[in-house]
Amino acid sequence: MMVILGLLTSFLSFLYVIAPSIRKFFAGGVCRTDVQLPGKIVVITGANTGIGKETARELARRGARVYIACRDVLKGESAASEIRADTKNSQVLVRKLDLSDTKSIRAFAEGFLAEEKQLHILINNAGVMMCPYSKTADGFETHLGVNHLVHRPTLYPLSKTSQGSHSTLQSSLLALLAGHFLLTHLLLERLKESAPARVVNLSSVVHIAGKIRFHDLQGEKRYSRGFAYCHSKLANVLFTRQLAKKLQGTGVTTYSVHPGIVRSELVRHSFLMCLLWRLFSPFLKSAREGAQTSLHCALAEGLEPLSGKYFSDCKRAWVSPRARNNKTAERLWAVSCELLGIQWK
Repeated sequence: MMVILGLLTSFLSFLYVIAPSIRKFFAGGVCRTDVQLPGKIVVITGANTGIGKETARELARRGARVYIACRDVLKGESAASEIRADTKNSQVLVRKLDLSDTKSIRAFAEGFLAEEKQLHILINNAGVMMCPYSKTADGFETHLGVNHLVHRPTLYPLSKTSQGSHSTLQSSLLALLAGHFLLTHLLLERLKESAPARVVNLSSVVHIAGKIRFHDLQGEKRYSRGFAYCHSKLANVLFTRQLAKKLQGTGVTTYSVHPGIVRSELVRHSFLMCLLWRLFSPFLKSAREGAQTSLHCALAEGLEPLSGKYFSDCKRAWVSPRARNNKTAERLWAVSCELLGIQWK
């Protein structure tokens, strides 16, 4: 027994000694550009908390006019008030955006386009993780609809609704993907008019475990809340890859980002993940550290040749073979457009 206690004490002492080095390692890269943004317009989804909030804070500090687009307007106003006080930038605005509802997305886009004649940076930051199976207001599985679509793509084969309009989504993957896909589509012309401009899509290293299951995009045949998140993050990488091809020659570039393992509210739907996050919190990134790669991709000079690429710790990173599959990216794009009932050539 004494031997076991001795070994345990030695191990804990060792962890205590190396903890600063471990913490520094997990802190990751830092956005080092000193680019300032007076007169620039930025939209960040889900910026009322976590990584999005810290991203908004830094862009406001650099002089940008920042739109916090979020579902909870009260939380958004609280975050905006804090950022305005901290940065002395009064141009931090809050607008309602529910990425699980295409009507809300269209209303946000319509309002923004009427309000602003330019858009220089769009950061698709909002997302959900480890949700129990559920569908958005438009019938998309929550992960896919919110994280990716928020519009109505079509499945293979198509299954028409009783009204004969759009097919319903069949996977949690679709809910996550839909929202940002539709939002980007609706704001793209304004981005092109404001070029040079950038689109940054938050993804994750867990895209490695993802797979685009076209026969069950909505997860109705088989659903795993963990894998649904992985699938949606793979879809984010593929969307960025295909979007870069569509944007060639327009002056608009796009990047997908792994922010790192961050202490945030993203894991709130999973008791186990909340427990693990609390246990390992000393080694996790802060929201400010998690925002660094998003800031790098939004601001760093000379990134244009890397449009469509995946970044982690403020540098280009490896992606899985599935994330490099051009045929899958093209098919997902077509399915997303069909499900959302839009044309995006």
